[in-house]
Amino acid sequence: MKKRLSLQEKAYCAMKEAVREVVERHKETGRPLSIWQNGKVVHISATKLLRKRG
Repeated sequence: MKKRLSLQEKAYCAMKEAVREVVERHKETGRPLSIWQNGKVVHISATKLLRKRG
């Protein structure tokens, strides 16, 4: 029997999937991603971000 996900769990899963899709799209097109790092907005390539996350 599968456990039913709460609304919060469903939202979290949807957000993770959306981020995964955006990173993949940026990787394919070569556009940098804008992320928040050390109190500043930083532009980083999707490939570099994926390597950092391991």
